[in-house]
Amino acid sequence: MLKLTVILGSVRDGRAGEAVAHWFVKKARDHGTFDVEYVDLKERNLPMLGEPHHPRLKKYELESSKAWSATVDAADAFVFVSPEYNYTTPPALVNALDTVYHEWTYKPVGFVSYGGVSGGIRAVQATKLMVTAFKMVPMIEAVNIPFFAQLIEGGVFKSNELHDRAVPVMLDELLKWAEALKPMRNR
Repeated sequence: MLKLTVILGSVRDGRAGEAVAHWFVKKARDHGTFDVEYVDLKERNLPMLGEPHHPRLKKYELESSKAWSATVDAADAFVFVSPEYNYTTPPALVNALDTVYHEWTYKPVGFVSYGGVSGGIRAVQATKLMVTAFKMVPMIEAVNIPFFAQLIEGGVFKSNELHDRAVPVMLDELLKWAEALKPMRNR
């Protein structure tokens, strides 16, 4: 079974992303097509561009970078659960992407975004541009959650039918791409 790593891209105190991420992880596990791992960047606490060498060299000195490298390398596909900060990608997610390089290559990535009226889609568009530099394949299919605050009750995300229907569509597409790209990752 291929491994899907779900990454929560917000590290702010009081963030809503945990509720959204936990909902998505349960949906992904129930879907049954991937071995699902959940990663919270707040728990990883990656230093901001903390390595002295460029990530393409894979000469990591920090234990946090070595552990992050192993996590990213082990995945066959990703889903980024991300808010929109000032119309773009949260800095913690950008830093997580920039900490390693080759480990992302030839892997598909899907997006679960949340925000106000836009549902975080501007952040997704910005992140899609970035991930293509890693030779990742961003999915068109996504889960967008506008006005997310209205859907969280007692710390639990209460999805609606549109959200629930979007999840398997994105996961099915992620699986196709993860399988198709696997020979390229194995070279």
